Amino acid sequence: MKKTEGRPESEAIVMKAAEGDRLTRQGSRSASAGDRRAGPGAGVEHPADHAHLITDPREPLPLLRQELRTGPRGLSAREAARRLVVYGPNTVRRGRRSSLLPQLGRQLAHPLALLLWAAAALAFVAAMPVLGWAILAVIVVNAAFALLQERQAERAVEALAAYLPERALVVRDGRTQAVEAVELVPGDLVALEEGDKVPADARLTGGALEIDMSMLTGESAPVERVAGPSEDGVALLREPNLIFSGTTCVSGQAQAIVFATGGHTELGRIASLSQRGRHRDSPLEVQVKRVAWLIAAVAVGMGAAFLLIGTLVGLPVTDALMFAIGLLVANVPEGLLPTITLALAVGVRVLARRGAVVKRLSAVETLGSTNVICTDKTGTLTENRMRLRAYWTPASGIVTRDAPPPAELAQVMSDCTTVSRTDDGALRGDPTEIALVEGAGSPDLAGRDERRRAVFRFDARLRLMSTVSRHGDKLTVNVKGAPEAVLAHAVIEQQARADVLAAVDDLARRGLRVLAIAARDLPAAAPVPAHREEAETELRVLGLVGLYDPPRPEAAEAVARCHEAGLRVHVVTGDNGATAAAVAAEVGIGVPRLTVVAEAEQLHDHDLDELLTGDAEVVFARSSPETKLKVADALRAHGRIVAMTGDGANDAPALHAAHIGVAMGASGTDVAREAATLVLTDDNFATIVAAIESGRRVYDNVRKFILYIFAHAVPEIVPFLIFALSGGAIPLPLTVLQILAIDLGTETLPALALGREPAEPGLMSRPPRPASQGVISRDMLVRAWGYLGLVSAALVMGVFFYVLRRAGWQPGDPTGPGSPLHQAYLMATTATFAGLVTCQIGTAMAARTDHAPLRQVGLTSNPLLLAGIAFELAFAAALIYLPPLQHLFGTAALPIDVLAVIATFPVIVWGTDELRRWVRRRRARS
Repeated sequence: MKKTEGRPESEAIVMKAAEGDRLTRQGSRSASAGDRRAGPGAGVEHPADHAHLITDPREPLPLLRQELRTGPRGLSAREAARRLVVYGPNTVRRGRRSSLLPQLGRQLAHPLALLLWAAAALAFVAAMPVLGWAILAVIVVNAAFALLQERQAERAVEALAAYLPERALVVRDGRTQAVEAVELVPGDLVALEEGDKVPADARLTGGALEIDMSMLTGESAPVERVAGPSEDGVALLREPNLIFSGTTCVSGQAQAIVFATGGHTELGRIASLSQRGRHRDSPLEVQVKRVAWLIAAVAVGMGAAFLLIGTLVGLPVTDALMFAIGLLVANVPEGLLPTITLALAVGVRVLARRGAVVKRLSAVETLGSTNVICTDKTGTLTENRMRLRAYWTPASGIVTRDAPPPAELAQVMSDCTTVSRTDDGALRGDPTEIALVEGAGSPDLAGRDERRRAVFRFDARLRLMSTVSRHGDKLTVNVKGAPEAVLAHAVIEQQARADVLAAVDDLARRGLRVLAIAARDLPAAAPVPAHREEAETELRVLGLVGLYDPPRPEAAEAVARCHEAGLRVHVVTGDNGATAAAVAAEVGIGVPRLTVVAEAEQLHDHDLDELLTGDAEVVFARSSPETKLKVADALRAHGRIVAMTGDGANDAPALHAAHIGVAMGASGTDVAREAATLVLTDDNFATIVAAIESGRRVYDNVRKFILYIFAHAVPEIVPFLIFALSGGAIPLPLTVLQILAIDLGTETLPALALGREPAEPGLMSRPPRPASQGVISRDMLVRAWGYLGLVSAALVMGVFFYVLRRAGWQPGDPTGPGSPLHQAYLMATTATFAGLVTCQIGTAMAARTDHAPLRQVGLTSNPLLLAGIAFELAFAAALIYLPPLQHLFGTAALPIDVLAVIATFPVIVWGTDELRRWVRRRRARS
C-alpha cells in the first residue's frame, strides 16, 4: 500500500467516526435483515455458513456496526483471529476438482471411441496387432486431449485470486497496521487511497473515492463512492457508499468497514457462477456422437443380418463369420476421429497465425456455426481509452472537429490534472485526465508542475477537482468537475446557465461523458488558498468537454462482415445506454434496427425472449454478470449458437456458459482468458470474423472427408453382399485385411488433406447453418452412397470379374489355395483393392466442392491432397508388388492392361459427380 503524498491541509480527508456510532449492543440481527439482503454471497455455500453474521450493508451505519460488532477502533487482534477461523481466509474459494477417473472414463466411452475399440478388436482378430495397437493409441491420445480441455474451466476460478491485493491497511486495536489481505474478516476497518486495490466488499464510513469498477460492471469511466446513507431501490453494485473486492481506487481517500470476504464477495460470487456452469457439448461434438451411433447401428445391424443370410444360403460358419467381420470393418471408419481431431487442430494453427488462440478444438467449428455474437463494449468494440470528442464554449458552441480547444480552455484542462509522463514519454494517470491532457495538445507537464501552488484532489462528494497555478504575477484557480457542481460554484447569468445546461444535454445525447471547465483569477497579492472552499468559488465557466471511448478502427468493417454472413450482434455492457447506443450505431450495430435496454438487470425473462426472437439488434446496458448469463441462456433456449466476448472478470460466467467464449488476450483479465475457449491475442474484434470464416471452412471440410469416407462404404460392402447372396459361388472380391489397409492406410492422408481444403467461393455470403442441421444430411448420403459409392462399386466389381473371366473362371469354380484359379483369384482381389484406391482419388477430387465446379477451386490449390494421393499410390504399389506384403495381404502383381483399366477410374468417378453438380447448378438458375 503506497504512502500518502504531502498535500495542503485543505486537501487532507480527516476520517473520524460519527458521534453516536459507538457499539451499543452485541450479537447479530434477526434473519429478517438477511431476507432483505440482495448482496454478495447470496446463495453461495460456505463451510461455516451457520456461523455467519447476517448483515445488510445498506442499513444505517450505526446498526451495521452493531451487527458486525465493531467500532471506530476496529476489531481487536484476538477477535480478528477468531473470526478468521469462522469465516475462513479472504480468498476466492476453489471448487473441488472432480476425479480424473470418471472424466477419463467418459472420454473412453465416447461413441466414436467405442467404435475405435471395436475396430481395434477386429484388427487383433484379423491378426494385425500393429494396426490394433495404433488404433488404441489414437483412443488414448484423443481421451487425454479432451481431459486437458475439461481442466481449463477449473483454472478460471484460480485466476480470480490475482485481483486480490496481497496486503491491506487495517485499523485494529485502535492502530492502523498492514496485514495480509487473506486475513481480513467482516468487521475490519480498512483504509484506502488512490492506487489501492479494494481487498474485500466494504461500506464507506468516511471520505470519498473514485473507483474503477470495469472488472465487475464493464463501465469504462470511474464511479464515485461516498460515505453516506444508502439509496432506496438501487442495485447493490450501484450503491453510492459500497465498494467491492478486486476493484481499484482511482483517486481519493476513505475508510470502510468490511461486510463480506472470500466467497461472499461479488468477486467470490462470480467464481461460484463460473464453477457452476457445466460443460456443454459443442454442435460438432453432438453431431459426431450422432454419427458414431448411426455408424455403430448400421455396422452391427448389417453384420448380424448378413451373418444370418450367409448361414441361410449354406455358407460354412467360418465363412459367414468372416463375411460379418468384413462388413463391420467396412462400416467402421477407423480414421474418422483422428481425422476430425487433426482437421480441427489445423484450424487452430491457422487461427493462431491470425491472432486467435483456441483452447478447445471443437471451438473452431462452433465459431463456424455461430449465428449470434454477444459482445462487450469497453475494450472490445472500443479502444478502452478516453479521448476528447467535442467541446463547447459560449463563443463557439459545440465543436466536434479535431482542432484543439481555445488556448485558455486548453490551459485549464491541462493544469487541472495530476497526469505525469513515464521515462519513454507516455502519459500515466487517470484515463479521464489523460484524455484531457491529450485533448489540450499534450502540453509541457513539467512546466505545469513548476507553476502549481496547490492541489485539491477530486472529491466524489463535491464532484470537483481544482488546482492553483501561478501565471506571471497572478494566481489562477483551475477547476473541473460535473457540470451541475461547477455551476453551483460559478457566477453566471440565468441565460448563460441555460445555454450551458442545453449544451450538456446535447453532448450527453451523443453518448459523451461531460465535464465542465472553469477558472478564477485571484488578485496579484492574494495568498494561495489554504482550503478548497476558498478556491472553488466565484468561478467563471470556460466551457464543456465531451469525452469518448472511441470504437476500434476495424470494428465497423468487422460488424458489416458479420451482417453479410447472416450473424446478429448484440451489445451486453455495464455502461450506460446512451454511450453504448452511440458506440453501437457508430460501428454499424442495429440491423435492421437498434433496441436499447437502459436497465438490463430489471428485464423480465418474457421481455428478454421477445427481444431476442425479434428482428432488432439489442444493446443491453447496465448489465450484471447474471444479465450476461440470462442472455446467453435465453439465446441457447431459442436454438441460437452463441459466441460471447468479454475481457473482465465479470464476463467469466457468461464466457463459460456460452457455446464459445471469446476473451481479449492483451487487455483482458486472466479470469476471462481462463474461462474462454477462444482468446484474441490482438484484442481485435475483426479477428472474430476471421475465426468465423475459418470455422465455417473447417465445418465444410469435416463434411467433405465424411463424404469421402462414407463413399467408400458401398464399394467395400458390395463385394461381401455378392459373396453372401451367391452362396459362395462368387468368391470374396476383397479381404478383411485389404479393407483395413484401405481404411487405415491409403484413405487416411487424403482425408486429412481435405481438412486443409481452401474455402469455396461465397463462404461468407451465405447465412449460418441452422442449429438443427446435422453434419450428415440426406443430400450427403445420396451423394456418397447413391452416386460416388455406386459408381465406385460398379467399377471395382467390373475389374474383379474382368480378371477372373479372362482366366476362364465360371461361378462356383474353386479359387482356394492349390486350385488352378488361385493365382487368378489373387490378381482379381488385388484388382478390386487397386480399383478402390483409384476410386478414392476420384472421390477426393469430387469431395473438394459441394456446389462449385472444381476449376473454381483449382486442381492444384491443395498441394497436401496431391501429396496424400501420391502416398496413397505408393502405399498401394508396395502392397501389390513387394513380396513380403503380398504374402501378408494376399495380393499379386497386376498386368499392364488391368492397370490401364484401373487408371481410368478416378476420372470416371470425379466426372460423374461433376456432371451431377452441373445439373444442380442449372436447375438452381432456372
